[in-house]
Amino acid sequence: MNVVERVRNASRLTKVRWLIVYCTDIILLFPFFGYYAFYLMAQAGVWWPPLVLGAVALTVFVVLSTRPFRAAVTGGPRPTAILVITGLIALGLLLGFAQVWGLPTWVALMTPFIRKRMVFVLAGASLLVTGAWVWMVGDMIVPLLMLVQLVFTVISVGAVWANLWLWRLTADAYGGQEAMARLAVSEERLRFARDLNDLLGQSLTDVATMTEHAERTLREDEEAAAAEMFAVRDLARRSLREVRTVVQNYRAVDLDEVLASVRAVLEAAGVRCTVRAETEALTPEARTLLATVVREGATNVLKHSKAERCTITIEDGVLEMSNDGVTGPVGEHAPNGLAGLAQRLGAAGGTLEAEPGQDGRYLLRAAVPA
Repeated sequence: MNVVERVRNASRLTKVRWLIVYCTDIILLFPFFGYYAFYLMAQAGVWWPPLVLGAVALTVFVVLSTRPFRAAVTGGPRPTAILVITGLIALGLLLGFAQVWGLPTWVALMTPFIRKRMVFVLAGASLLVTGAWVWMVGDMIVPLLMLVQLVFTVISVGAVWANLWLWRLTADAYGGQEAMARLAVSEERLRFARDLNDLLGQSLTDVATMTEHAERTLREDEEAAAAEMFAVRDLARRSLREVRTVVQNYRAVDLDEVLASVRAVLEAAGVRCTVRAETEALTPEARTLLATVVREGATNVLKHSKAERCTITIEDGVLEMSNDGVTGPVGEHAPNGLAGLAQRLGAAGGTLEAEPGQDGRYLLRAAVPA
């Protein structure tokens, strides 16, 4: 899989994570000032082998510095070895070449794995060490270098803190959407169970009581027992009608509400959705069937595609729902998904087709008797 396909097939949360990580990598531009410092030393006639060794160490520092923040946002273990090695290199660059660029970056690398108080302690310690060493060398402006290091430290640590907070906020929001969807399903199931319990609980209790009484009466008066059993039969039939009414109401779905809901959900997921629907002339059964197809189609767009645009049109009882998020071959439809809907529409005299089109878009087309 090449880079383009990997990016296209990645989830939106993964893309956000990549964006945050690569933005955080900008702080690694600060250590690159060290290469320019080595160049100036070489121009001043400093012996080249130590400079080459320092440049190699700086390269190792930059490469290793790309790993800790990635481990922090992916929930991996703390890369202790990398943090120790980069810390030693940053200290070595300071003591060996008076370079202050590495320590601010190292403090930023430690930020995701320690408390804020320790971050301030490390930042203060790095400033003290730098100031003491530069003062001992004696040929540099101590306040200016400490000011430069302080600015680099604030920018580096602040960038890591901000991006880490942004990532956690994004991950929480993404998880919250999934939790809300699961909660909505659970609430609907509980509501349905509660309605059935309220509907059938008393009826079944009455049936059991009346049957028990008829059983006792049967020994003394068969006609009275028969009358009671007829009453039980009527109660059972009435309860059955009530259950069918409740189920029918659950199955009846408002098409306009589903279209508005699907559009809002797709837009919230980053899919631009256009809806053009003529629903006034449709029968209640046709509206329910098309609403079910729209809901299933939206679920497939969110779960099985990387769509950026989705178009929904309904005209003369024909629904067309297309998106640009399917790039590979499409397998067989699941029995409890589109295949089941195709059978349901077929039984009602309609049709359902779903396949990639020639223009690179995936088209879901359903027709019902208008």
